[in-house]
Amino acid sequence: MQGKVSPERSAITAVYVGIDVCKERLDVYIHPVGLTLAFANSAQGIKRLKRSLTAHKVALVAMEATGKFHRAAHRSLHADGFAVAIVNPLRSRLFAEAAGTLAKTDRVDARMLAIMGECLDPEISEPPSELMETVQELTRCRAAAVAARTALLNQLAAAQAGAATLEIKRQLRAAETAIENLGAEIERLIGADPLLARRLAILASIPGVGTITAIALIAGLAEIGSLSAKEAAMIVGLAPIACDSGENSGARHIRGGRAHLRRALYMAAVAAARFNPPLKAFYERLLTNGKKPKVALTAVMRKLIVLANTLIRQNRLWEPHHA
Repeated sequence: MQGKVSPERSAITAVYVGIDVCKERLDVYIHPVGLTLAFANSAQGIKRLKRSLTAHKVALVAMEATGKFHRAAHRSLHADGFAVAIVNPLRSRLFAEAAGTLAKTDRVDARMLAIMGECLDPEISEPPSELMETVQELTRCRAAAVAARTALLNQLAAAQAGAATLEIKRQLRAAETAIENLGAEIERLIGADPLLARRLAILASIPGVGTITAIALIAGLAEIGSLSAKEAAMIVGLAPIACDSGENSGARHIRGGRAHLRRALYMAAVAAARFNPPLKAFYERLLTNGKKPKVALTAVMRKLIVLANTLIRQNRLWEPHHA
C-alpha cells in the first residue's frame, strides 16, 4: 500500500477511483488522495475492495471493459450503491497519451482511469442482467462459429488434397451444427423472457430486419429504446462526423461505434432498400441525387437503427402508415 492518507481527509474529500482489471488482480488508484491498492479479482478480493472504499466519499469508479473479467466487480460495486462507469480501453489510452503519460502499466492505467473519471465524468454503466449476459455470450459464440464457417468455405474452395477436403468438410459440419444449436438456444432464452420476446417481435416486424439481425441488436444494443435518434446512430457508428476547419467544410464520414452491429445492419439495409417501401423510396432518392450506392446504403442503415430505437421506445410493431 502506498500514499497513506488520514481518515479525516478521506471522509470529506470526494474521490475518484480507477480500477485496472486483469484475470487475477484488481489494481486500484484513489484520486486525488493518491492511494494505491491491489486486490485479488475474486469474490473475497472484491469484498475487501468495497470495505476499503467505504472509508472514502466515492464520487465515481472508472473501469475498463475487459471482456468478462470486470463483470463480477462491476456487478458487486453497483449492487452496493457505487457509481461505476465502464469505459472503452482505447478511449482511456488516448486520454493517458493526451495527458502526457506514455508509459502503460497496471498501476499507471488505474491512476489514469481515476483522473479520467474526474475530468471527463463518463456515463454511469448499469450491469446487464444475467440473462442478457448469457444471450450476449451465446451471440458472440455464434458469431465466432459463423466466422469459422466462412474461413472453412474459403479453405475448401482452395483445397486440392483429398484428405484436406474431407477434414474441412467434417469441420464444416461441426460449425453448421454449432451455429444451429446456438441459434436455437438464443431464441429459446429470448422467447422465455417477455421483455426480450417483445423486442424481438418489434424488430422482426420491420421489413428487411430478419431474426438474426434482430437478435444482434438485442444482444449488442441493450440500451435500445432509451436513446435519442442521434445517440442510437452514434453508438452504432452511423452518425456522420464533421471535419471542418476554418472556411473549409470537409466531407462527413462515419467512424467508431460498434462494428459488429454495423455488419448486422448492412445486409438488413440491402434487403430494406428493396422490400421496405419508405426506405426503398429514400434509397432511390439518394441515388437520383448523385449519392454513391454505399453512401446511400449507409444512410438506410442509419434510418433502420433510428427506426428500431423509436419502435422499441414506443413499444409498437412496424406498420406501413403510422398516425
